[in-house]
Amino acid sequence: MFAKPVSGRTTAAAEGDVVVLLIGLRINRFWAVHHWLPALVSMFRMLRELARDGDIGLLARVLLTASPRTYYVVQYWESKEQLYAYASSPAMLHHRVWAITNRMERKGKVRGHVGLWHETYVVPEGSYESIYLDMPPFGLARAHGQAPVERRGRTARDRFGYRSAQATGKTG
Repeated sequence: MFAKPVSGRTTAAAEGDVVVLLIGLRINRFWAVHHWLPALVSMFRMLRELARDGDIGLLARVLLTASPRTYYVVQYWESKEQLYAYASSPAMLHHRVWAITNRMERKGKVRGHVGLWHETYVVPEGSYESIYLDMPPFGLARAHGQAPVERRGRTARDRFGYRSAQATGKTG
């Protein structure tokens, strides 16, 4: 199913801090399918797990590739606390997959066939901006909703300068 584009210029309706997780894998040795395929399958299984339970805190995600070797997901979370809770919960797949990876590493069975990585950012309000032209909700706008660009400012400088009522202490 394809999302319909929203006509004109829009921006993300995010307010407050934004939590962004970049997480992925790199296939270091294509011939070692038995090493990297389980990691890739686990990545998709975790995404399905996150999609099933909207209370976990994942707001939106975008699956991307940087090359035929590198696959990653940009995830937008409600809070870093919810991200930590998911990552460390014994009931969730991420915890089990990392436990297996750690055991293999301790036993010297990790041979560099697949690389795993993540980067997490908590971006304070006033340190992000966005613009979308004739786009369906995507990225930050998919996570937090879309707003007409005029609500935040026609220029990037204006959008960076936007402060929510929560940040300014004003009530609507």
